[in-house]
Amino acid sequence: MKKYFQFAAVIVGVLALAGCGFHLRSGPSLPDNINTVAIESARAHAPLARALKTSLNVYGLDAVPTDTNAKNVNIYLLPEKLERQLLSVYPSGQVAEYELIYVVRYRVQFPGKEAQMAQFEVVRDYQDDPDQVLAKSRELELMLHEMRNEAADIIVRRLSSQAVASVDLP
Repeated sequence: MKKYFQFAAVIVGVLALAGCGFHLRSGPSLPDNINTVAIESARAHAPLARALKTSLNVYGLDAVPTDTNAKNVNIYLLPEKLERQLLSVYPSGQVAEYELIYVVRYRVQFPGKEAQMAQFEVVRDYQDDPDQVLAKSRELELMLHEMRNEAADIIVRRLSSQAVASVDLP
């Protein structure tokens, strides 16, 4: 009897998901004729460029050095910016919480098309504790690493949607 309830619960869950229109999203992809992306950065060895190369590899796309190959999608990463905004203060006047805003700007050029500028922000809240400076500085480094990885994923998803929009229809 217990197995019937489990089976019924699974069937009800599947029907509920199907009924609400839920479907799995496929990974970002570029048109078949484009499978490499050339990445150039304003800063040599920029952490965002490394994260973007890793993200492209996860999605099965090749990151290649910048060259004049007309079949490559070219991405030029402009210098990123990290801003902090004060959110709250302890009664003693010390800062308790910040909002970290990671601003990413880049230029993307598809073969045979004009370059397009793009910008977006990744935002996180960061609680500061003046009594644990070393632990909080490590936490901040990890948070910045996660923000860069999220920014790289956003660039790849946007690249995929821009590629679909830039395909010439017959």
